[in-house]
Amino acid sequence: MVLLSMDSLFSPRCVWVNGPIIIGAGPSGLAVGASLREQGVPYIMLEREDCIASLWQKRTYDRLKLHLPKQFCQLPRMPFPADYPEYPTRRQFIDYLESYAAAFDVKPEFGSTVQSARYDETSGLWRVHSSSAASGEMEYIGRWLVVATGENAENVVPDIPGLDGFAGEVAHVSEYKSGEKYKGKRVLVVGCGNSGMEVSLDLCDHGALPSMVVRDAVHVLPREVMGKSTFELATLLMAWLPLWFVDKIMVFLSWIILGNLAGFGIRRPAIGPLTLKNKYGKTPVLDTGALAKIRSGDITVVPGVSRFTKSRAELTDGTALDLDAVVMATGYRSNVPQWLQGTDFFGKDGYPTTAFPNGWKGQSGLYSVGFTRRGLSGASADAVRIAKDLGQVWREETKPTTKRAAGACHRRCISVIF
Repeated sequence: MVLLSMDSLFSPRCVWVNGPIIIGAGPSGLAVGASLREQGVPYIMLEREDCIASLWQKRTYDRLKLHLPKQFCQLPRMPFPADYPEYPTRRQFIDYLESYAAAFDVKPEFGSTVQSARYDETSGLWRVHSSSAASGEMEYIGRWLVVATGENAENVVPDIPGLDGFAGEVAHVSEYKSGEKYKGKRVLVVGCGNSGMEVSLDLCDHGALPSMVVRDAVHVLPREVMGKSTFELATLLMAWLPLWFVDKIMVFLSWIILGNLAGFGIRRPAIGPLTLKNKYGKTPVLDTGALAKIRSGDITVVPGVSRFTKSRAELTDGTALDLDAVVMATGYRSNVPQWLQGTDFFGKDGYPTTAFPNGWKGQSGLYSVGFTRRGLSGASADAVRIAKDLGQVWREETKPTTKRAAGACHRRCISVIF
């Protein structure tokens, strides 16, 4: 990409983008960039961090592996290496993404934090304001905007009374790397999703004394059934059976393999695991060993926290725990409402208001990828749809025999050439 010079007196600087503006360089953004490259469509990609896939590189714990088999997590047009295990490690997944970006020549503008993005009805263009330490304030102008910041852009930390006054260490799971430094310490893990379960297991493996808060009902499923991925089995069944019936099969298999977990403080929701995921985005937990530690008593399951004191957590059942540290495995949320303006395509929760599978395309050249609540397979499918849609428009508009009126321009713009 070449930026032609402009008068330095103008601020913020303005860039005309000859193609879509992609916000975010995680797996979703990379998938769109690669798919657009194959369609011959130029683009610019803005990323606030200094690397691709910053969630995986900077905010994940060391023991993390993909929860689903690799064939369900690969990005478009590039499978995982054949020698990778069925469930690649965190490091292997990052290496795969780095190779993917290199193979499709995806080169984001790192350190570019989007402050706002708004569609200008007068010009029919998107105006994206960003800032960076290297180049200061910038305005990018283009006909299309692809939102690829994903479902996990910001940490979620609940407001629990007394937490600010707790004297021990408090960390969000995004800051947790290993249980090594917690050896011998009493640690409360707030949250019982996949991260909460795995962090509790990791703490056990490093000699810590974890307790895990299970406040609400949660589905816990075996990661595999008779050597086959539970997710793969569910996918196969849904091709032939109604969702409600597959839910019953999954719950029955879970009961056969894992047993009744109510005695350990883990209640199942009344709604089936797949229905719950599809309707509300609540992912079932795939057990990777934490349940064995719960049964042995190495992980203690406790109810919700009513308040913290200087050295204790007071629980909703009237009991209290003496603690040395707290890990908030309370998840993440979309940050789209903080910067995308003037459109109702995204709701207050930061997700498209149009239900899957039609939430990838809005009006006025707006697209979204990575908000399906269906993991990397959902993001990849949407990335291909977006690229095909934009590719068709691009080819129509760039036919050499077609006479077109000159596009909107701005006297302070920089040309962007790919």
